[in-house]
Amino acid sequence: MSDVSETEIAHRHPGPKEYIRIGVILAVLTTLEVITAYTLVGHSILVPTLLLLAFTKFLLVVLWFMHLRFDSRTYARFFVMGFVGAFTLYLIVLMTLHVFSR
Repeated sequence: MSDVSETEIAHRHPGPKEYIRIGVILAVLTTLEVITAYTLVGHSILVPTLLLLAFTKFLLVVLWFMHLRFDSRTYARFFVMGFVGAFTLYLIVLMTLHVFSR
């Protein structure tokens, strides 16, 4: 048996208001991404800005909707390792295509 009771687990997870708040924040970030994509076309800060916004959205989804904020740190480490690997590969591809030198 676990040392943590069901009531303690229920108190750790956010309620519906928290999920709505995170959903609104995600919608605002998505709007910012679309605005950024249309206004910064051809600028050198377009890709880094979109990557930052995408990373922020990734963190919000993983931490709240996938409950990593409330689960074991081991799961969080696996996600971070996967994200760092994917991000590194993505940067290598972007550098290979000379996206940053335009």
